[in-house]
Amino acid sequence: MTAIKHALQRDIFTPNDERLLGIVNVCKAGKKKKNCFLCATVTTERPVQVKVVKVKKSDKGDFYKRQQTWELRDLTVVDAKDASKENPEFDLHFEKVYKWLASSTAEKNSFISCIWKLNQRYLRKKLEFVNVSSQLLEELPKAEESVPSGESQSVAGGDEDALEEYQELSAREEQDIESMMEMCEFAVSNAEAFAEKLFKELQVLDGANIQSIMASEKQVNILMQLLDEALAEVDTIEGKLSSYEEMLQSVKDQMDQISQSNRLIQISNTNNGKLLDEIQFLVNYMDLSKGHIRALQEGDLTSPRGIEACISASEALLQCMNVALRPGHEQLAAVNQQQKLFAELRDTFARRLTNHLNNVFVHQGHDQSSTLSQNTTELTLPKHSPLHRDLLRYAKLMEWLKNTHREKYEGLSRTYVDYMNRLYEREIKDFFEVAKIKMAGTSKEAKGKFATLPRKESALKQETESLHGSSGKLTGSTSSLNKLTVQGSNSRRSQSSSLLDMGNMSASDLDVADRTKFDKIFEQVLSELEPLCLAEQDFISKFFKLQQHQTVFPPLAQPETEEVDGSVPSRMPPQADHRHSVSSEKDLVRLMMNKIFQSIEPELNSLIALGDKIDSFHSLYMLVKMSHHVWTAENVDPASFLSTTLGNVLVTVKRNFDKCISGQIKQMEEVKISKKSKVGILPFVTRFEEFAELAETIFRNAERRGDLDKAYVKLIRAVFMNVEKVASESQKTPRDVVMMENFHHIFSTLSRLKISCLDAERREAKHKYTDHLQSYVINSLGQPLEKLNHFFEGVEARVAQGVREEEVSYQLAFNKQELRKVIKEYPGKEVKKGLDNLYKKVDKHLCEEESLLQVVWHSMQDEFIRQYKHFEGLIGRCYPGSGITMEFTIQDMLEYFSSIAQSH
Repeated sequence: MTAIKHALQRDIFTPNDERLLGIVNVCKAGKKKKNCFLCATVTTERPVQVKVVKVKKSDKGDFYKRQQTWELRDLTVVDAKDASKENPEFDLHFEKVYKWLASSTAEKNSFISCIWKLNQRYLRKKLEFVNVSSQLLEELPKAEESVPSGESQSVAGGDEDALEEYQELSAREEQDIESMMEMCEFAVSNAEAFAEKLFKELQVLDGANIQSIMASEKQVNILMQLLDEALAEVDTIEGKLSSYEEMLQSVKDQMDQISQSNRLIQISNTNNGKLLDEIQFLVNYMDLSKGHIRALQEGDLTSPRGIEACISASEALLQCMNVALRPGHEQLAAVNQQQKLFAELRDTFARRLTNHLNNVFVHQGHDQSSTLSQNTTELTLPKHSPLHRDLLRYAKLMEWLKNTHREKYEGLSRTYVDYMNRLYEREIKDFFEVAKIKMAGTSKEAKGKFATLPRKESALKQETESLHGSSGKLTGSTSSLNKLTVQGSNSRRSQSSSLLDMGNMSASDLDVADRTKFDKIFEQVLSELEPLCLAEQDFISKFFKLQQHQTVFPPLAQPETEEVDGSVPSRMPPQADHRHSVSSEKDLVRLMMNKIFQSIEPELNSLIALGDKIDSFHSLYMLVKMSHHVWTAENVDPASFLSTTLGNVLVTVKRNFDKCISGQIKQMEEVKISKKSKVGILPFVTRFEEFAELAETIFRNAERRGDLDKAYVKLIRAVFMNVEKVASESQKTPRDVVMMENFHHIFSTLSRLKISCLDAERREAKHKYTDHLQSYVINSLGQPLEKLNHFFEGVEARVAQGVREEEVSYQLAFNKQELRKVIKEYPGKEVKKGLDNLYKKVDKHLCEEESLLQVVWHSMQDEFIRQYKHFEGLIGRCYPGSGITMEFTIQDMLEYFSSIAQSH
């Protein structure tokens, strides 16, 4: 084992600056016995690292290699398995448990003892030794307890020497020994003589040291004398320092008093500076100039210069009122006095501003209505831009009022809304009355009912002027205006009802010019309303400052109360039952617009009802126009009043459009045909053509094309169903003719208009037309050669029953004599006569509108030729070699058909 230990030290650990202190030959417990060595090593460099290394012999040679390494500080448990009996097994607990079987119990105990000593020497960590004999663990602790602390290093060194069986000399030690041995030639040959010489030299050195110590006693005495003198001198100096300290103590007291005085002066200066800052802050931010006070109390609110002065003063007042006071300012009497002054100025100016704006609303509106109501017969709405322009000068003052006196701001908002509601209601109703008169005038039937229009328009004008003239009394009481408004609305309502009582105008009584005129009137109505609403909404947003902050719009103002001490006024808490919560400024604008223009939607619905009453096809024009304006309004603001109102009206227009389609379908279902005259093109087919042509013209670039496509599908299916119904009920005209002519007309209409959503119906109409044309031709051609048809039908029946074609001639009823007899009954002259009668009958069946006579006649010619060739083929197959032929040829037939067509 010693040789292996030296070999491992030389080959593996010395190159890594490590020393091998313990070794055990082991193999893994319970497995194939592959021997290896567990080595306990320490590094030669500090800090010392203690490791457990697994070394294994290489498979390819006799050299050893390092296989695995663990740090001793990672070892937690050493389990010797059995402390009383000899057992070579032991476990080492690192990150996992490693089970080993030593070659002998002595090696195992020696290795465990080495690990114990290394832990005590270098790590001193809490390492648990289980099932280990106490004798192995007692040596090192006892040795350490027996030596004093000062000698612990030597003991440790002794332990380390005990651990080491071999230790190399350092280079310096080797050099010193060599130089000493060179000085003594017999050091190698006679070691005892060399040791004796060294001992003698050591004694000489010890004697010299003792003599040196004894010679230095005199010098020690001299040193002690000097130390005594130095101590006496120190006492003298300490006495002088004490006297100096007493002198400086009085100076220190005086300096402390001066320092205290300076500190108090500095605090006083600091306080004075802070006080000056506070005074300057209050003077700078809570002082209102006399000019501003005069403007708030007596400023002119009518001139531009006065308005600008009031705006500057109100902004300065708001800045003074909103200044952020510092803690304690509110307890100052001067501050409270200024705040009371500001509150009085605010209330005074808010009262003056509210009264003035109330008067401006009334008088400006009165001047506006007086100048713009001179000609009520024109289809135009008055412009309110002068009123808006004059009021916008007060926009900043309204913003100030909104921030300082919310009740008065809301009261002004309600006043403006109420007044403008009355003004716009008069103007909009007058405007719609003119529109209804002009719209009713587009009907030819209505011309006689409006012979006295100048008189009615004059009365309407007088009524409107009286209503506008009464607006000047709004400042006092609005009862007279309400009375006049009710009377005027009742008068106009009676006129509207007279217009709506007109008889239902049929679409056939109106021409394209009338409908175009109606379209222009309706477009002009929408074009006048749209800028009016947008201008008013823009004015409300700017004047009432409704672009930034969320707010609420209560219907009633809350009463203003005053504190007992007369200070800042407070507001009563708003009642939940009298306040409508609005989520944003846009909602508030829309709410004000709804109140101002609450008459627009009913008037529009009334106008739409009149247009639909005059002509149900007007709903197509209105649907397109309303859709376009709704689309335009939604692009600007989807949630605006205009967009919402037009969207609601669009729903009504869509209902009227659906009602128009349902009416068309109902008329188709109720159609009755004459039993004595031929049917021809059905009236609802013609109406569908008229509807499709008109709709394609109107919806050429419309946004709601989908509504029309759905209506097309409903109508065409109803047309198909009712054409078949009428054809089945027809007595005068054959069913095939009714189906053929009407489906031909439908196919021609759809092909001409090229309606993409009806491509399937167009193909279906063509298919039905072709099928019924063929059916009519076949049924009609059975009559001119009736006996010949019956004969050959019998021949085909025999063949179908299994009789061979060449044996048919042997049948008694179908022999050659019977065939010749039947053929002789149809000479060319008789055939021509029969065709001429057939032509006349077809002419009676067909109507002139579709011009299908020549088409049907040509089809009959083709079918007749086909039958002729079929008969000849049967004769050739069933009667071969008989020489039987028809009395006329194909050329003869072509001449017959041509001459008959030309003669008629």
